[in-house]
Amino acid sequence: MCSIMGYCGSNADFNIFKKGFDRTITRGPDESRIIDTGNGFLGFHRLAIMGLSPSGMQPFELDGSFVVCNGEIYGFEQFKEQLSEKYTFQSESDCEILLPLYREYKTDMFAMLDAEFACIIYDGETGEYIAARDPVGIRPLYYGFDEAGTLLLASEPKNLVGLAEAIMPFPPGHYYKNGEFICYCDIASSDTICHDDLETVYGQIHDKLVAGVKKRLVADAKVGFLLSGGLDSSLVCAIAARESASPIKTFAIGMSEDAIDLTYAKQVDDYIGSDHTEIYMTPDDVLSSLETVIRILGTFDITTIRASMGMYLLCKAIHEQTDIRVLLTGEISDELFGYKYTDFAPSAEAFQAESQKRIRELHMYDVLRADRCISVNSLEARVPFGDLDFVKYVMALDPSIKQNVYGKGKYLLRKAFETGDYLPEEILWREKAAFSDAVGHSMVDYLKEYAEQHYTEEAFEAGCKKYTHARPFTKESLLYREIFEKYYPVQGEMISGFWMPNRDWEGCDVNDPSARVLANYGDSGK
Repeated sequence: MCSIMGYCGSNADFNIFKKGFDRTITRGPDESRIIDTGNGFLGFHRLAIMGLSPSGMQPFELDGSFVVCNGEIYGFEQFKEQLSEKYTFQSESDCEILLPLYREYKTDMFAMLDAEFACIIYDGETGEYIAARDPVGIRPLYYGFDEAGTLLLASEPKNLVGLAEAIMPFPPGHYYKNGEFICYCDIASSDTICHDDLETVYGQIHDKLVAGVKKRLVADAKVGFLLSGGLDSSLVCAIAARESASPIKTFAIGMSEDAIDLTYAKQVDDYIGSDHTEIYMTPDDVLSSLETVIRILGTFDITTIRASMGMYLLCKAIHEQTDIRVLLTGEISDELFGYKYTDFAPSAEAFQAESQKRIRELHMYDVLRADRCISVNSLEARVPFGDLDFVKYVMALDPSIKQNVYGKGKYLLRKAFETGDYLPEEILWREKAAFSDAVGHSMVDYLKEYAEQHYTEEAFEAGCKKYTHARPFTKESLLYREIFEKYYPVQGEMISGFWMPNRDWEGCDVNDPSARVLANYGDSGK
């Protein structure tokens, strides 16, 4: 997944920089380098995925300008071909094209990229730093300022703890230049509404998702797949299985006694012929990993932490037991096509507004979870549902056809793959299950019970009063917040608040983020 960091000023202290940067060495264990730009430092921890030779090591340099990038740039070969008459390329790395692109197009280049990326550029001609992040925020980037007002940028907030007073996420779809954040792509917003007929919609969703999976199979390192047995991850795996010459490697995790997902994942495995591995976790695994997971995540959000327990332990096992370097996942489908709670949206317009909100906040919740759980185990995440062409199309669709008026959530996505024998009927039309519950309802119950035993009622009330931003409202949320503050003191505003259903909607005024508490959960947990 790589790690990048920049200390963007002449007053930068090397030892302080290195100490902060080394906190994310597991993101890029293959090789590390820090360079002095003459006006600060740029650092890169490498996880070699594309262009595995030493020539692919960053920072890349071009006539006194430098770049570090954590990313995958799809279609970089076309850019390389276009630029090859003017520039000599030294590696097979996709990120080597960034400095030539910057020289040719300056900041206009960011809107040209089909990529999951976060990058920092040092312009050797002007002596300034430019940073940018992909429109979905799949690749992480944070910023802050030291006491002297010098800008710091890093892949994770843990890099900046103790260096910057306030640490904040770099906004997705923006670049930073001359002290300003400038939006180059608001992917949640569409200038026009697409009124394609349903058959055309099904075909477009099918073709664009297939294309999104195919481009993410390209890697010089070995690729694996997280398979929950839910619709989203199962579709990614089914598409990949068709595009691969040999059986794909899939991985699933669950509690030994009540893991819903393991049963369905095995069914998908049998159908697509994957090389499948099951990992079991125990209550002790969950509770003993809790503090580690919160430290890794840098969040106090309830649902993010719950869902991370299984994902972290699964990725840890993959790292320890295999030579896989890249994992494809099924995140972002829910934000596009709807959760269980969005069945309660009072109108199509309300559904669309909620989808836009969730897309814009993805980098603080599901995408954050996937990035940290995977990258801390020296793996790279790729997210086909986050493909820019796919997201732009789905977000532009008339919300009246995306809203659940069919009696089945994610209807458009299911219909798009109804033909072609991608998945068994019962998987394609399986009800949405909350991920944190589907690894085993008992896991969440163990966490809640553990938190209950941790506080008296008096201690709980007193503990909650310590916080003004995102005040805890259950013993579980207080426990998570106090562990978070241990590692990220006074940085709670990095997270906008708790991920919860829209409480303004009838049927959604609940005090737990799990879909299990909703009246329409029905057969989802079976």
